[in-house]
Order: sequence, then structure tokens, then C-alpha cells
Amino acid sequence: MHELERAEFDLQVLALNGLRRGRTTGSCATAAVKAALTWMLCSGREQQVDVTLPDGRHYLRVPIAGLSDLDAATVRAEVLKDGGDDPDNTHGATIFAEVRRNALGTIRFFAGPGVGTATLPGLRVAVGEPAINPVPRKMMQQAVAEVLQDAGLPAGTGFDLTIGCENGEQIARKTFNPRLGILGGISILGTSGIVEPMSMASWVASIEVYVRVALAGDVPSVAYLPGKIGRDFARQVLELPDKRMVQIANFLGDALDFTQVALEEQQRQLDTLWLAGHPGKLAKVLDGVWDTHSSKSNMAMGSVARVAAERGLSAQLVKEMEQANTVEAVIEQMRHQHGAQAFWMDIEARIGAQVHARVPAVKKVEIRLFDLAGTALGAAA
Repeated sequence: MHELERAEFDLQVLALNGLRRGRTTGSCATAAVKAALTWMLCSGREQQVDVTLPDGRHYLRVPIAGLSDLDAATVRAEVLKDGGDDPDNTHGATIFAEVRRNALGTIRFFAGPGVGTATLPGLRVAVGEPAINPVPRKMMQQAVAEVLQDAGLPAGTGFDLTIGCENGEQIARKTFNPRLGILGGISILGTSGIVEPMSMASWVASIEVYVRVALAGDVPSVAYLPGKIGRDFARQVLELPDKRMVQIANFLGDALDFTQVALEEQQRQLDTLWLAGHPGKLAKVLDGVWDTHSSKSNMAMGSVARVAAERGLSAQLVKEMEQANTVEAVIEQMRHQHGAQAFWMDIEARIGAQVHARVPAVKKVEIRLFDLAGTALGAAA
């Protein structure tokens, strides 16, 4: 696509929340590749380059912080990472690319100092590969194609692209990378090329990564936990390792959708999905609520009271449940009632049915509810 057919994505235009957008590590690495290759093939020492964004309709103008010849065959370019107003561990970091022609006729990616390498399955890149995600790779391949066209060289010309980050190994210690098995530095990320400030996008994206890591290796079961409640159950009773437990926070719906997509990609079914936590979060599903944050949904007392009414509990108790200020208060109201365990087991079964409908690639969904002290309310195991 020619530049005249594209529009510049202007980072000076604020996001809807009034905050400044930024550029992803993927956009920075792509800009560095394009600047290095332009210097190598066209003798053009660019102070800024235009990076084609994944939507194909926009480009991002990225300033180049440094450009140098490492030797007769290798050029290095540097870009400063600007995360906008988003809290970002890589903000201000120097992302660099070292570009060298190869005789293979292909583009190869390597992890330079400060960029990690995948050591566990379930990530977007294979074990042993540099932690450069698929979209940034495509962006860099597009940048190479554009420079080759400008230089009048054939599309099959091969290059080795080594992507690094100064102090990246220290920066990565503040991220999820060590737990995910990405060792040696940061990841080169981004699906749009643009950092949206202060959104939940990065949080949700991290949950997708955790889901994929948890499902890797044809495992029979995983556990999703909205919070710390239920973690001891998953560890001690289910005997699941930490990488098979996913802290999903309020993003139950997203976690389930990521699960379905990952299992479809793997062309398999998961034997058992466990959901363990407090009914104050999980019972919201009974009202069709999949984002359980308090700003996005009502509290779950009404859902629990409705089940109580359907089970024939006294009208007075149902009323007290509806008027309770928290679901924990409802738990206390039920604690000495006859049939309390069966009541919570019913709620577990109803939640499980709702969840199962959203993840048909899972054979069985098991729900376990606990009070704030971690005591099981329904099924004991």
C-alpha cells in the first residue's frame, strides 16, 4: 500500500479518556529495522520513519534516536519507547535493531541483549524463539518489503533482524515474563502498534497469555481464580502447579473466550475447567454478568436470593438476602440453615452450566465456592 493511500496516526490526538497514546515495543522495533535498512540499502540517514500499522490504513511516524554502522555488513538503529500516559515498564527504554543481510533469502529474527527467549510452551512464539510476537514480526517484514521496493531490490532478499532493548533484562523483572518462562529480557509486543493509555487492554492481554500457558502441553485440567480465595484449594486439593492456575480478576468472560479460542486452535478438548472463588464474584454469572467489576455490575445478593426463592426457602430469609449489604452477609445468614450446603452446591451447578455454555470445548466445568475465610460452602472437593 502506497503512503498516499494511508493516513498518519497522530499520537498528539488524545484518547477518549483525555490521555496520550504511545507506541508499542513492536512499533519501535519496526521503526528501528526500517531506519537501519534504509541506511544500509539507500544511504538514507533518516531522523524519522513511517511504520505501517497492522490495520494497513494508517502509519505511525517514529523518530530515530540513533543510527550507526557496527561493521561493514551490519547497521544498528535505536528508538526510544514512548508509552504515552499508560503505566508501562518499558517507557523510555531504548529499543534497537541490528540488521545484517543473509544469503538465505528469508527474514530471520534473533533476540539481542535485553529481549527474552521463550522457554515454555503456550506462548505466541515457539520454545527457543525470541520473544517477538507474531504481529510485530509481520510489521517488520512489511517494513523490509517497503525498503526493498524503494531500493529496487527483489522481494526475496534475506536479512537477519536482531532486536534488543538496553537494560531489558532488568526491566523484564518487573513484568510477567519470568513467570511465563520468557528469560533474558522483555517481549516485543503489540497487536495494533498503538498503546492505549490507562485502558484494561494490557491487563486483559496478560490474562490471554496466562490462559495459553496454562493450557499448553495437552493438560487435563486448569483452574481460574478471580482472586486469592480458592488458591489453596487449587494447590492443595487439586494439586495444580502455579502455571495451571490463572488469576482472572474480573475478566471471567474474556478468560473463557480466550480458552475456547486456544482449544479450538489446538483442536482438542479440556477435560476439566475449575473455577474457584467467592460467590460475590462468581454468582454474578447467574445474571449474565461476565465482567464482575463493581463498576460494571450490581452486587450478587439478588442472584443468590432468587435461587433461594426458587428452592422454596422462607420468604423472610429471601427478603433478608435481598436486603443484605454483601454476599458474605448472605453466607452468614445461611450458615446455620438446614440444607445450606445443598443450597450452595445448587448455585455452583447453575454457575457451571452458564460457564459451560460459553466454553463448549471444555468437557466439564467444576465450580467451588468459598467464604472470605476460605471455607468451602458447597461441594467439599
